[in-house]
Amino acid sequence: MRKYLPEIIIGFIPVLIAFLIYIGLNVVPVLLMGVLGFAVVYAARSRGKMTALPRQQGRSNAKMTPFTFEQIGGQERAKQELVEALDFLVHQERIAKLGIRPLKGILLSGPPGTGKTLLAKAAAQYTDSIYLAASGSEFVEMYVGVGAGRVRDLFKEARTKANKAGKSSAVIFIDEIDVIGGKRDGGQQREYDQTLNQLLTEMDGIHANESPRILLIAATNRKEMLDSALLRPGRFDRQIEVDLPDKKGRLHILNIHANNKPIAEDVNLDRIASESFGFSGAQLESVMNEAAIYALRFEDDMISERHLTMAIDKVMMGEKTDRESTKEERERVALHELGHAIMAELVRPGSVSQVALSPRGKALGYVRHNPQADQYLYTKPFLNEQIMIALSGAAAEEMFYGDRSTGSRGDFEQSINIVKTLVESGLTDLGIVDSSMMTKEAWAHINRSILDELMVQTKTLLEQKRDVFTKSLETLLLEETLSGEHFRRLLKAHTAA
Repeated sequence: MRKYLPEIIIGFIPVLIAFLIYIGLNVVPVLLMGVLGFAVVYAARSRGKMTALPRQQGRSNAKMTPFTFEQIGGQERAKQELVEALDFLVHQERIAKLGIRPLKGILLSGPPGTGKTLLAKAAAQYTDSIYLAASGSEFVEMYVGVGAGRVRDLFKEARTKANKAGKSSAVIFIDEIDVIGGKRDGGQQREYDQTLNQLLTEMDGIHANESPRILLIAATNRKEMLDSALLRPGRFDRQIEVDLPDKKGRLHILNIHANNKPIAEDVNLDRIASESFGFSGAQLESVMNEAAIYALRFEDDMISERHLTMAIDKVMMGEKTDRESTKEERERVALHELGHAIMAELVRPGSVSQVALSPRGKALGYVRHNPQADQYLYTKPFLNEQIMIALSGAAAEEMFYGDRSTGSRGDFEQSINIVKTLVESGLTDLGIVDSSMMTKEAWAHINRSILDELMVQTKTLLEQKRDVFTKSLETLLLEETLSGEHFRRLLKAHTAA
């Protein structure tokens, strides 16, 4: 009888409406109440379904491709620290003897593209765990309570899948956790607060004797935005910094991505690693991919250094454009870039990697610098030299044209940022000051005093190389691109003359 109850009700409703009309009752209020009741029930059922994660069904059928720590380059320190933390899951009997509490959460923080998601995948493979991934934005809805329900469903799904697969542990990875884990300021964001509270509750519920064990790995680019309740011991017990790779790490990453590509024998990846200072792992992968695309474009069978150099320029500044400029504009741009290159060679010999006159991205020309070694601490003389290199383009324009152009705007912004670094580091005549307490007038005064003084020094040095400008200008206009070695030969020949 209960099996056919929905059909009986559906058939009874029109009969009831017809009977009410027959006896002369107004059925409009009844119909309105019925429609309203149906809408309320439907909304309640829909909201219950919405608490499930949107891609839960897709995750249940997906199989994670095996991924190991050996496939990740440039993060040796982060990998070592992560493996040490994961050993608490792998060697459970050993840590139980020592009375060590299992870790509940690991936070990976660092710039975009440094491999945080890859580390989480490798962690699941290393511990032979079920792996589930979600983004912080998946838990955010306009309806209060939906995010909290999705957090519960995520942890429940991890336990269910681990039990079905016969695994003793599961790894949950939440990317961009700052979306739901931001600092609570006592405002009216009830949905965010409830979602975060539910996440905190689930992490507290991960006990040592619980089976399967769940390890939460989260990634963020803005660690300072996270709530203190998330960062305390007992929740995220390990906070691992995944930083940009150094030269050795960049070389490792380039070698990994070069394995499946035909690389010419004379390619020096060590030099490419030097020229890609400040690149993330994702950018280095893009360099190798763009180099292969250039080889395909030019119908070459092997990837050469020329392709890799062009790929670095593209990743750094964008694709070449077909903007046409006047002869006067090209000469001004050439003198501007020669100013940057000559000053760079004067203060740091051997630092110029390329001088280019071809438009790329938003730039009409550019100078690519090649740092001799990775550097993380900067002195006042070093930063002053950086400012002089940035100002030298405008100084060269003033030397030959008596005025500047809008092409120096980015150089001035860079110079002002370096002055800000000098002030905040206590490397100016102001001494050690709280930069947030400085007025706009104080900032204007310190910027003007430092930049005006360094501009005078820059012009003095460049004036001594005026002949180099005039003799190199023709070569740059003709060839459009000068390698660092070619430029240094010109500079040395003209200086000797």
